[in-house]
Amino acid sequence: MSTSYLFPGQGAQYPGMCQPYYEASSSVRRLFEQASDLVHRDLAKLVFEGTEEDLKETFNTQVSVTLANLACWQVLKDRGQEPAACAGFSLGEFSALVVSGVLTVDEVFPLVAARGQLMAEAASRLDRSQGNPGMAAVMGLGPQAVLEAVKSLGRDDVFCANFNSPVQTVISGTAAGLAAAEEALKAAGAKRFIPLKVSGPFHSPLLAEASRAFRDVLREYTFRDPQIPLFSNVTGALVDNGQVAKELAAQQVISPVRWTDEMVGIRSLNHDLVLEVGPGTVLSGLWKAQFSDAVCYPVGKPEDLEKVPF
Repeated sequence: MSTSYLFPGQGAQYPGMCQPYYEASSSVRRLFEQASDLVHRDLAKLVFEGTEEDLKETFNTQVSVTLANLACWQVLKDRGQEPAACAGFSLGEFSALVVSGVLTVDEVFPLVAARGQLMAEAASRLDRSQGNPGMAAVMGLGPQAVLEAVKSLGRDDVFCANFNSPVQTVISGTAAGLAAAEEALKAAGAKRFIPLKVSGPFHSPLLAEASRAFRDVLREYTFRDPQIPLFSNVTGALVDNGQVAKELAAQQVISPVRWTDEMVGIRSLNHDLVLEVGPGTVLSGLWKAQFSDAVCYPVGKPEDLEKVPF
């Protein structure tokens, strides 16, 4: 049976995620210990005892969601399941880089820790005179209409960040930019405008400083060629080789996530199953919005895993 794995990103986190797997699996507990040693943090304490506010902080989010994703992957491996292709949403792409063989577990945790720190530092230096910069989901309006409405503002502080589904696009910006965009988007017909649980305007040129600094960090790492089909957020297409994967990792910080294109690419492979490997059900919902005749199964909880028709 061929299976595609989709890994969620920042925003999927919640206190206690993957705790049942941690309690039931010695291999998951070893993964937590390994990751904790690599980033010099007690990640079990952070993930299981941290508050929503703790986990919302970018540095904490990036290591904890990556850990939760890879813990779910470990559970699947323990059941003898292996993916035939993979993709990850935003931060989740780093989990996909591990599962596709581009990076190792030992490499990915220091890397996402550095990424999270650099993004948090860059976001902290942005203008907050009118409120905190961030992101918002625009519901009920097509992606092209959202793009045109945002561009019509003529501002350099608000951008389209994630093309999630035919009816959901996420924008990034300063507080002032988001406020101006909300007004324009509602006038254009958007049904809802939902601020997201993130601590910065990710996937936008506002984080150019973080992208440049992260590129310097990436120079210390070797990215290997993918061993299975791997899709890119930046292009929405397959990643050719390790060097391309490294360049895209730097670009991803400031580039829109072309998730709708990635989902079309995954679907075209005609695999038997598509799984959301990590906390929450966000990607399963986006898959349903894109393809009414297909199912993406979440596996973030044991009760979800038992419903997958392996």
